[in-house]
Amino acid sequence: MQNLQDCIDELKQSLPQDAVLLNEPMSKHTTFKIGGPADCFVMPSTVEEAMSVIKTIRKYDVPFTMLGNGSNLLVMDKGIRGIVVNLNERFAKITQDGTTIHAQCGALMADVSKFAGACGLTGIEFAVGIPGSIGGCIFMNAGAYDGEIKNVVKSVTTVNKNGEVVHYTNEQAQFGYRHSAFQDNGDLILEVELELSFGDKEAIQAKMADLTARREAKQPLELPSAGSTFKRPPGYFAGTLIDQTGLKGLTVGGAQVSKKHAGFVVNIGGATAQDVLDLIAEVQKRVYEKHGVKLYPEVKMIGEQ
Repeated sequence: MQNLQDCIDELKQSLPQDAVLLNEPMSKHTTFKIGGPADCFVMPSTVEEAMSVIKTIRKYDVPFTMLGNGSNLLVMDKGIRGIVVNLNERFAKITQDGTTIHAQCGALMADVSKFAGACGLTGIEFAVGIPGSIGGCIFMNAGAYDGEIKNVVKSVTTVNKNGEVVHYTNEQAQFGYRHSAFQDNGDLILEVELELSFGDKEAIQAKMADLTARREAKQPLELPSAGSTFKRPPGYFAGTLIDQTGLKGLTVGGAQVSKKHAGFVVNIGGATAQDVLDLIAEVQKRVYEKHGVKLYPEVKMIGEQ
């Protein structure tokens, strides 16, 4: 604990006062609105600050967790020990250079898609409804409507565990289904280059409007959630299997299988992480009993239960 306190003291000296928060409730920083406190919540706003934070954390050898928009995350009820490094709205610049989009990792995926569309660039319309930061999307190779972020990534810039800046090509990022190299190596994603192509601006805007309307019609956006709860099992759709098992509306505490889309677990009020875990386990059990198909969570679970 002394190492952690010494680390926090040094971070306070090197960052603005409002960039270092203690015992910060993670329920404020996840789209699920669930999660206990982080020992220390740090919000760097430049590459230099991010490098300094990582070097300080390494110096004191304390655990750290990277957080983007918190959109595919279930934080446990006892919270997160060590340092949470949050690269969100303070780290969200988006620029264009020809057919290339440069985005800092905290930029929301929807904002990146809309920015590209306004520039007349096509290839990332599918991501307009993904409710996370581009850093989080890279981390998990997010996808929607038959598109995946890996298809448009040119390069990724990170800070590694030694506080050094590293550049990855698309191939080096080792994208797979809901996977990237950054899940294994612990690098902190800083910036992303996307390679798109020029298209008809009206057609791009129309496609994004259509995808947005489809998402709003089908998904329970009016309630807190972590997005799609389960990975798609080969040959099936998780939501369809759950619906066919009669589980829409199944509730444990404040957690509920959405009545609008069975593929989503939503927070109907005061849900704990344990509520969500218990509900997920019950859904897995009943779907397997009826269909013989195992469902695996897509939501990343972190922290102490």
